[in-house]
Amino acid sequence: MLTKLLAVYSSVATTLLAATMLAGSAAANVQDLDEINVHRINVREPDGTLRLVISNHARLPGVTVQGKERPPVDRPYAGMLFYNDEGSENGGLVFGGHRNTKGDVVDSGVSLSFDRYGANSQFVQLAGVDDSANHIVGLTVSDSDARSSRRRLFVGHDKEGVARIALMDGSGRTRIVLQVTSDGSPSLSFLDGNGKVVNQLGPNQPK
Repeated sequence: MLTKLLAVYSSVATTLLAATMLAGSAAANVQDLDEINVHRINVREPDGTLRLVISNHARLPGVTVQGKERPPVDRPYAGMLFYNDEGSENGGLVFGGHRNTKGDVVDSGVSLSFDRYGANSQFVQLAGVDDSANHIVGLTVSDSDARSSRRRLFVGHDKEGVARIALMDGSGRTRIVLQVTSDGSPSLSFLDGNGKVVNQLGPNQPK
């Protein structure tokens, strides 16, 4: 009887010891940090496939396709880049902004975009850019393939303060524009394939 009790005690003690060691090992992999300073963070799958990069401007990678990074080009922003299961870049949240030697604000804004699978071209972009060269504030939806990207929808406003919804055809040509100017004048325009207005509705149009 005593021998059986000792055997049971030994088995239970061994189990508890193993559980304690495993719990301690798991806890050792978890750390609570109040603050951390880094230049870049890579998130990878167990097999090493890159899935997410959080980086400053200096360490932001070039365009990566199936795990192979193309020759680096200056990407004047910092942020997050997303990668699909094959390790190809398919979108990101990036931001930037600085002045050049002349004092002009350049590359100022933020963009959240997603790429079509296998096409390496944006098909959804939410952007706010306002600098010396560009003013893009709005949502753009595009058709894309391996060769090109064609805008199909834009909702936003331009540098003159005109709020606009534009619909494009399959070739990217604007065909319908609904807009309101900064002074409150609304209009609805229909365009042909050459961009010429063929019909327009608005409060100042003849009835």
